[in-house]
Amino acid sequence: MTRPYAGTVTAPTVAPFGTWTSPITARDVAAGSHPVSGARYVGDEVWWLELRGSEGGRYGVFRSGADGEPEAVLPAPWNARSRVHEYGGGAWTPAPGGALAFVEFSDQRIHLLRPGAADPQPLTPSGTGDRYADLGIHGDHLVAVRERHDGGRVSRDIVLVPLDGSGAGDGDAVVSVVAGSDFLAYPRFSPDGTRLAWIAWDHPRMPWDGTELRVGEVRDGRVSDWRSLVGGPEESVLQPEWDGEDDLLVITDRTGWWNLHRASLDGRLTPVLAQERETGGPLWNLGKPWYLRPDDDDLALVTTHGSDRLELVPAGGGAARVLDLPLTTIDLLDARPGRLLLDGGSAALLSGIRELDLATGALTDIRLDYDDLPAADLLPLAEERTFPGPREVHAVVYPPRNPAFEAPDGELPPYVAFVHGGPTTRTTASVNLVFAYYTSRGIGVIDVNYGGSTGYGRAYRERLRGQWGVVDVEDVVTAVTGLAGAGLADPRRLAIEGGSAGGWTVLSALTRTDVFACGVSLYGVADLTALAEDTHDFESRYTDGLVGPLPEAQALYDERSPLSHIDGLDCPVLLLQGLDDPVVPPAQSERFRDGLIAKGIPHAYLAFEGESHGFRKVETRVRVREAALSFYGQVFGFEPAGVPVLDLWRPQAE
Repeated sequence: MTRPYAGTVTAPTVAPFGTWTSPITARDVAAGSHPVSGARYVGDEVWWLELRGSEGGRYGVFRSGADGEPEAVLPAPWNARSRVHEYGGGAWTPAPGGALAFVEFSDQRIHLLRPGAADPQPLTPSGTGDRYADLGIHGDHLVAVRERHDGGRVSRDIVLVPLDGSGAGDGDAVVSVVAGSDFLAYPRFSPDGTRLAWIAWDHPRMPWDGTELRVGEVRDGRVSDWRSLVGGPEESVLQPEWDGEDDLLVITDRTGWWNLHRASLDGRLTPVLAQERETGGPLWNLGKPWYLRPDDDDLALVTTHGSDRLELVPAGGGAARVLDLPLTTIDLLDARPGRLLLDGGSAALLSGIRELDLATGALTDIRLDYDDLPAADLLPLAEERTFPGPREVHAVVYPPRNPAFEAPDGELPPYVAFVHGGPTTRTTASVNLVFAYYTSRGIGVIDVNYGGSTGYGRAYRERLRGQWGVVDVEDVVTAVTGLAGAGLADPRRLAIEGGSAGGWTVLSALTRTDVFACGVSLYGVADLTALAEDTHDFESRYTDGLVGPLPEAQALYDERSPLSHIDGLDCPVLLLQGLDDPVVPPAQSERFRDGLIAKGIPHAYLAFEGESHGFRKVETRVRVREAALSFYGQVFGFEPAGVPVLDLWRPQAE
């Protein structure tokens, strides 16, 4: 729902960009959201995962209560969140008899909550440090990916966990089905249980670089031997699903685009839908589906070229049918005959879980990311644009918008360039209250899909190979200077903001160019060598492809690192960091802060106890948003209304 703007607007007030008042507060942005994901059909109900910032940032499992309001299936303080790869995925699944199996964040053990039980029952041993993800049901067992930490060594395997709880006290009851590679995903038993299919890959590749589809014979609960059917070092394969006993559906990008194929056990590969659109994406979170089978006759696929669309393909072959939906961002979640659960939205339609009736095309809201929205005319209008430069760059532009205000004649607005993380992810046009927080105050936003982003084919993704810190910076500069060159943004008031890998691009752009007046880095990478040495196992070799292998590329690591170029920095910086971050540890931000002090650069460094890689607590998110707005105001020369003034460190006058 939306709430109206307070008061009656007759004639807009003329006021400089950035000074406009807005009813959208930082608390609206932080506390008003409860991001939802991973919905499943459970009997006649729909269950979903929901982030509750007001409950310490926990992930609970919910369903619709009798009054239509969310009702906890997994109540506080239980927290369904996996740390496999640190990004998790597949941390819960419905179990037989209306039970819920989930990974508890605090100890990473799998638990089972039965209907009517006061507390969940552990299914895996205590004290091992093992982590689990990608949960599924196989008979009277759970199948899962297990991650083991033994000193400094990390290993992974696919395991079967008894649902009767015998594995909680007897670790030998948790059976290792197959291992043999650094990483495994998508364990899928054949209908008769005699074969297992899974995806595997090894360091230094990431799953969007090269993976293999493996199939093994299962004897006595273990894979006795296996072979690779599809994939390799330069082919990314995703989401195998059995199509009978002798064929598999699988996604591969061997054509340059992730497309769905059918693979036979003798190695033959046949396209199901071949096109220059992606059905697939970066496997940051385990268990994600890009296609589903709502019935025996059709396959439902999300296909992407920048924005998403939903297509139905006859399972037996034939032309695809594009469904006319008001959604430009779509994640498939679950299916049953004639219906799909999806998470989707657009620049005009709030994201959240909806059910699609395939016969009528009707969408029914199940649970959206926000309960309450500001009036529609306070939300920015999204403009998808492409900017020419050394390379074609895709971006989404959100100009300032507030019906109560207009800027003085001739004034150009300040703009903040948002840089997504990954760097192998993407951004799409969406209802985003962070952006509305800025645009309703007269600050424009440009959200950039720089080279390396997914959604535009493998070649666009591989623009960043060996060029991290170069192509991403050049592409963001191309986008913002193109915006300014078109007379849409003030070239003297351009800022850049991003988190994680996006924070790296922020710091790289600030230290290597003079385009931006300031920047905000959220848990950003500042030292490449330290990242490679200190980060977690999943990403410990990521920089091999983005920059080069160590020690051979040490000189390049030193040259690319923002810490090596602080002498070239002459604009203010805001650093925001979680103190429990295992992906980009606090030392990265702290060393950059020390460099700012040594150079005498005005800055602020805000560190948050209990926050990891990505801020989840309401109090943290409110503080972050208000601090960033005050920071931009101080740099751009206006005083934003209604937020505390951020205390910037400045060198003492002699």
